[in-house]
Amino acid sequence: MSKYLVDKFLYTVDRDPELVERYREDPAGTVAWWQQHLAGTLLNCHQAEQTTWLSFTPQEHRALVEHDHVRLFELGAHPFLTLTLFIAMFERDHGPLEYQLAYARAMDHLHLPYPDIAT
Repeated sequence: MSKYLVDKFLYTVDRDPELVERYREDPAGTVAWWQQHLAGTLLNCHQAEQTTWLSFTPQEHRALVEHDHVRLFELGAHPFLTLTLFIAMFERDHGPLEYQLAYARAMDHLHLPYPDIAT
């Protein structure tokens, strides 16, 4: 797994309100577009700086397309990044703190030691 690439996806999408909406409405299209156009750009660098070796694994791609924050965490994605992005996408569909509590309940089955979230 490329924890870096998944975390980079979560980080960059969360910081762009248009991408948040696009990911909410068309997750498969957004993941494919992002991988094609932004995965190779180096974070916080000039657009001319590119790399070609990064791509999502099939498991990562599926978890991103399915908005599966539990699977993303199991694969090593940073939980803070999934939580902040998913709050931006789904909190509006729930009452106060409902989404956050549901997010936590979905991860109740996980116990220490948690997956390594270091990048």
